Amino acid sequence: VDRLAGTQENSFPVQRAAFRRVINNPDDNMYKLIMRVLKETDTNVMKKVFQNFFLNAAIVSWPRQEELRKKYNCNIPWAILLDPTSACNLHCTGCWAAEYGNRLNLSFDDIDSIITQGKELGIYMYIYTGGEPLVRKKDIIALCRKHNDCIFLTFTNSTLIDDEFADQMLEVGNLIPAISVEGFEEATDGRRGKGVFEKVQKSMHLLKERHLPFGISCCYTSQNLQSISSDEYFDQMIEWGADFVWYFHYMPVGNDAVPELMPTPEQREYMYHKIREVRATKPIFAMDFQNDGEYVGGCIAGGRRYFHINANGDCDPCVFIHYSNTNIHENTLLEVLQSPIFQAYHDGQPFNDNHLQPCPMLENPQKLREMVKKTGAHSTDMQSPESADHLCDKCEQYAKNWAPSAQKLWKASK
Repeated sequence: VDRLAGTQENSFPVQRAAFRRVINNPDDNMYKLIMRVLKETDTNVMKKVFQNFFLNAAIVSWPRQEELRKKYNCNIPWAILLDPTSACNLHCTGCWAAEYGNRLNLSFDDIDSIITQGKELGIYMYIYTGGEPLVRKKDIIALCRKHNDCIFLTFTNSTLIDDEFADQMLEVGNLIPAISVEGFEEATDGRRGKGVFEKVQKSMHLLKERHLPFGISCCYTSQNLQSISSDEYFDQMIEWGADFVWYFHYMPVGNDAVPELMPTPEQREYMYHKIREVRATKPIFAMDFQNDGEYVGGCIAGGRRYFHINANGDCDPCVFIHYSNTNIHENTLLEVLQSPIFQAYHDGQPFNDNHLQPCPMLENPQKLREMVKKTGAHSTDMQSPESADHLCDKCEQYAKNWAPSAQKLWKASK
């Protein structure tokens, strides 16, 4: 561990200590999970993931990122999220991406340039969103081959994963899918279309039989939270072969969003405890994008740890916050990170000293209003532009209702 972290004693001390605690305790649930992943993952893929994710993206690149943060006085991210396309082969109820734009694409050369520039900044982690990224699966595999020192994750409905693509994933070894599935057959087919659940199960079988790592992505709402956070569902994901599950809080993004789908304070507090319980008891790594802010120092958007590039090339500070004044077709990555809206994030983070209230939209809506107004950022929603005031109005009552629970939990965690 010390050798991989570097010779300096101050290299990743918290992470090293946590890793030691796990590997020295065979009874620890994370130890059991690590052993399961090592045992069930293809050896060559495991080597590639270790080299590209743990070494290149996490350890080797960190000093370069820190150097540039100080040099340019701006955020330098750990990861870049990008939409290869706005197209999708499904039409899921409530999907903001489906309404975001019609048949827009970042070309192979666009994405290649983003990654090439990113590596110069010390960025080796790239995450595909959409649309459905695997509409562009030939280009995605080609990029994995060309940039074989990077690690790629793709959020996907997985219905386009077939034998040929699974074999290509096995060959390149540096692409990990996070499959969007939010419940059992009735709920999945009700939202995504009849027969989709069966296709998703088939794709997971193809991955599992090749010993390829994958995870699950779930959006929890006031309506589906009970079913997708049940022990039955966690056990099902483990049976499918998932190594991790990433939960996302429903965001009221878009003119047609339904604020009633935002979880209640009681529901969100339940998820806070449930995710921590699962991490301690079940052989799957569970993460909660909104409730795990305490582990990453609050908001990670605006380039602090990541930012988002849509299929039109617009650079959003967050995958959920579509306001920008910079585009990858007009600006370099460094210029994007130095742009007004990104500098506003840099100067304003953390937006709340309580990291269970991290978001400048959801829990601190006045912050987003101020940043958009100050920087002159415009909506990058190409189909139905939404004003920052309209978006933030939907979050005011939520923020007020969540604050007492957040304060209670934050105090208890100290």
